[in-house]
Amino acid sequence: MAKLVVVQQKQPSFSLLPSSLSDFNGTRLQSQIQLKRKVWKPKGALHVSASSAKKILIMGGTRFIGVFLSRLLVKEGHQVTLFTRGKAPITQQLPGESDKDFVDFSSKILHLKGDRKDYEFVKSSLSAEGFDVVYDINGREAEEVEPILDALPKLEQYIYCSSAGVYLKSDLLPHFETDAVDPKSRHKGKLETESLLTSKGVNWTSIRPVYIYGPLNYNPVEEWFFHRLKAGRPIPIPNSGVQITQLGHVKDLARAFIQVLGNEKASRQVFNISGDKYVTFDGLARACAKAGGFPEPEIIHFNPKEFDFGKKKAFPFRDQHFFASIDKAKSVLGWKPEFDLVEGLADSYNLDFGRGTFRKAADFSTDDLILGKSIVLQSWTILLFDSFVVFHFSSNFPLKFRRNN
Repeated sequence: MAKLVVVQQKQPSFSLLPSSLSDFNGTRLQSQIQLKRKVWKPKGALHVSASSAKKILIMGGTRFIGVFLSRLLVKEGHQVTLFTRGKAPITQQLPGESDKDFVDFSSKILHLKGDRKDYEFVKSSLSAEGFDVVYDINGREAEEVEPILDALPKLEQYIYCSSAGVYLKSDLLPHFETDAVDPKSRHKGKLETESLLTSKGVNWTSIRPVYIYGPLNYNPVEEWFFHRLKAGRPIPIPNSGVQITQLGHVKDLARAFIQVLGNEKASRQVFNISGDKYVTFDGLARACAKAGGFPEPEIIHFNPKEFDFGKKKAFPFRDQHFFASIDKAKSVLGWKPEFDLVEGLADSYNLDFGRGTFRKAADFSTDDLILGKSIVLQSWTILLFDSFVVFHFSSNFPLKFRRNN
């Protein structure tokens, strides 16, 4: 096995390095879990149609989305190069992946090592290589994209990972691709990138996911719930818990990225990509429990305004309704999600957290603040039973007082 690695120098040089790990290929696993007497079978053996081979550059590609995307592209016969700083292994063998697939992918994936913010290196190395298509998975600012476009004047397509977080908060939901955007959002750099791509006249496609989940997820979406379920702790959820949100599985997202490649219908278009159904915060807690085979969770609601959590986040989602229509992707691209929510969460659990792997260790410090106050303010109840008034400070310490009639 070998990978072509470009070492960042004034003049790009090439060296052969051994491959140490391998990216996940979406292979079906044989593990099963029981959910109400139904045998769960993991999905995600992603099938893609063949297309003419392209020389493809992925900006990023070793953490989450790019791991799945690069697998599919290599399987289609494309020559795929990952542009990274080289701080993480380019490939890693994951559960369910055969040794043969591991060796095959590792022998074909290429690596261009460098810092995308070193704009002169980006221009020189990319122009020397030449690429037909760029998948920009980790771009955040427009200034990071312009050197890539300058280096590749004959680029056939620029496929950009944006975010549904660019939409202006609204009382009218779901968000559609034509909805107003928020130039002050924390994703404003992605909006500016979309504007740059338009102004440059290149053939571009922008994908706007909502919340992404699945194996290898570095954003603690499902992992946050799994930590608490495994520890047998209550799930603290802000306010009423009926806030509606939306999750999309990373493998479904990878397939959407494949379906826009070379697709004339995707030219200069934006697509929302996520799951088919929306879910409440409380419903998500219950879905995570089902996916991992845990009992029905105890849910505690709290008012975030009553606490000072410092720089820590007490909940992994924005405290609002937030979901988007995926009708355009379904009608224009012929794409649709393969995973429903519980199946997708089970896929994530079985391939990752359930095997003892996760990105961040459990931190229940904010939970303890919430639960501590909850005991004081919410656990007191008064129950009237004929001649008794029963005060409950907690289920473990009932205090009874007899009332004289």
